[in-house]
Amino acid sequence: MKAILVKQPGGPEQLVLGEYEQPLPKPYELLVRVQATALNRADTLQRQGKYPPPKGESPLLGLEMAGEVVEAGINCTRFKKGDKVMGLLPGGGYAEYAVIHEEMAMTIPDNLSMEEAAAIPEVFLTAWQAISWLGKLQAGERILIHAGASGVGTAGIQLARALQAQVLVTASENKVKACLDLGAHKAINYNEVPFEDEVLAHTNSEGVDVIVDFIAGPYFKQNIECLRLDGRLVLLASLGGGKVEDFDLRQILVKRLQVIGSTLRSRTRDYQIKLTQDMAAFAMPLFENGTIKPVVDSVFDWADATEAHGYMEANKNIGKIVLRVN
Repeated sequence: MKAILVKQPGGPEQLVLGEYEQPLPKPYELLVRVQATALNRADTLQRQGKYPPPKGESPLLGLEMAGEVVEAGINCTRFKKGDKVMGLLPGGGYAEYAVIHEEMAMTIPDNLSMEEAAAIPEVFLTAWQAISWLGKLQAGERILIHAGASGVGTAGIQLARALQAQVLVTASENKVKACLDLGAHKAINYNEVPFEDEVLAHTNSEGVDVIVDFIAGPYFKQNIECLRLDGRLVLLASLGGGKVEDFDLRQILVKRLQVIGSTLRSRTRDYQIKLTQDMAAFAMPLFENGTIKPVVDSVFDWADATEAHGYMEANKNIGKIVLRVN
């Protein structure tokens, strides 16, 4: 089969369309003809040699896909040949064919294209894990989502609104309006003002109940300032670095705060299955009636994966960057 390969660890120019062995479905797996996949930050890190796939999984890039089932393993009962599915992968999405455990597959709603469906699994599952499972966001609470215009950010805004929470986000100037259009109650241009000042001003100095953060070190002190009593800080990445200097840990004690770190790719399959089914039970009816939607910034032909990776690394996108697999 054809697949996007990494010639050697490095920049986007190392991506090339080549040949790779087609996977075979195990008894509980589906073989899917991939029609679209989507980019994630993990793909760019793996391309650089900084984020290897889990042991025993496909070394190909691609953490999600949408396509059509061409073969179902002998123990599969939920899907059959011809069904249209989308789902989270441990790797292997940048290819003509991919295998997925059938309990990880989700039916693509009729109102969504393959490109839109490919933009759902990774960001909506990551956002649901952070907001609902870890952050335990409740109706009437406040949440601050950093990188509000990112894939996870755009998913998080919509899920938090659907949970009837008040949503604050940070974003750069050209992305503020997009966050407000998605339903954020307050969008803060972090390049213009200290976000903690705006959060406290907007909440009458009370702060927020949950924060979802990808920056880590440079934002840690400000995040703690923004949390109210019994607040929860969920760390999903450390794009700004992992060190914090001159911080008084007593603030965490006094406010009874929880600081939670998490990744999704390294979780067990059972965990990922339960997360997939829980998110789908909540969100699939909302996708079907248009209440929430995948946000697709742009669609590239997969032969142009180099350009797509460069576009992501330039931080130009609002929502997901999708690769159409021919």
